[in-house]
Amino acid sequence: MHPTVDPSTTKYNESLAASTLPDRMRVINLPRVESITSDTKPSTWLSSLVEGQKPHVKEYVSRIRTQYEMNPDSPRLAGFVFDTFATGLKDVSNEFGIPWYVFSAAGAAFIGSMLHLTALHDEQGVDITEITNSEDELEIPSLANPIPAKLVPSTVFEKYSLTTFLVHARLLTEAKGILINTFLELESYAVNSLSHGKTPPVYPVGPIVKHSGVGSDPLSDESNNSRDIMGWLDDQPPWGSFKENQVKEIAFALERSGHRFLWSLRKPSQNGKMKSPSEYENFQSILPQGFLDRTAKIGKVIGWAPQVEILSHSASLRFGVPIATWPLYAEQRFNAFQKVIEVGLAFEIKIDYRKDFYGDTEIIVSSDDILKAIKNVMEQDSEIRKKVKEMSRISEKTLVAGGSSFSSLGRLIEDMVENMS
Repeated sequence: MHPTVDPSTTKYNESLAASTLPDRMRVINLPRVESITSDTKPSTWLSSLVEGQKPHVKEYVSRIRTQYEMNPDSPRLAGFVFDTFATGLKDVSNEFGIPWYVFSAAGAAFIGSMLHLTALHDEQGVDITEITNSEDELEIPSLANPIPAKLVPSTVFEKYSLTTFLVHARLLTEAKGILINTFLELESYAVNSLSHGKTPPVYPVGPIVKHSGVGSDPLSDESNNSRDIMGWLDDQPPWGSFKENQVKEIAFALERSGHRFLWSLRKPSQNGKMKSPSEYENFQSILPQGFLDRTAKIGKVIGWAPQVEILSHSASLRFGVPIATWPLYAEQRFNAFQKVIEVGLAFEIKIDYRKDFYGDTEIIVSSDDILKAIKNVMEQDSEIRKKVKEMSRISEKTLVAGGSSFSSLGRLIEDMVENMS
């Protein structure tokens, strides 16, 4: 689906269609929903996109059905897998009498939180907006530790976004199963918690990460400095969108740390506008005076960054990179709590930092706090760094024969086949 508000998404979809994929995989580019523009309200554009695509999806599925009826040897439609935000297309699936599943890019613990908060709202009449603005702690079945209420997803803090949150959560319970981009060894507590109650079967199938060569990054063709970035990394030893005032605090911390850094710094979109971050024409205008000159030998400030390629580079310990969490919006605070407290795989910068998805906040995180996190994350013999490297090693094994996600995917296929019969 091509949301016209963000051309970079269209470029990514087109690159997928043009890339070399296995013969049994096809990328279908659906017609645009022309009624959606940059002026469409943020709270409604996604539902409008899905609704507008229903006739197009129905038409394509009808063709598949016709092909199968004419030639029984052609592929048979076994089920739909919808992204969490595209579950509105279930109407098409139900019309054809075909099972539908959900794929979640968020983790198992977050899925559990969605279901729990929705149950509080629907079954106990709890006003979630009051809970999440309190200093209370919540007991969520998918978390081993109580979580401060203010760390739950920001979408439940406001009435209009809470409605969307609840709709998506309720739809999860209607699915035939939920595929999650996680793996058992990372979220064993959360995955096991979802095997009880009203939750459909859960299939951990991750970690799913885009690799170069299959669907190039949406901005890669526009970014002529990608080769320069990777060249700069080649010269480095192994290492591990804010407003102006916050950018300066980050710069002070990086300079004082003395560590090598690659800083992807982009201009935030305007409040209330559904646009991707843009590039600064001149970094000098936003950074402290003389910062670029003083850090020229140890740092590089860039705009857009080829994230997967950078994390895959030998200078970043190949995906075993320890991180310092600084959540901004949506479910990021929840994710930060999980990584720092639940599984102990990250350091904290400001775990309760809050920023509206389309706005900003006046809270400024000091350079001292940022510097402390940098020093922690760069400590070579820290327990967290060791745990991250071990989890990275484990994650590689989950997707091969005998691995937990490999087996989970096999179970999904068996269940889909059984549902067809």
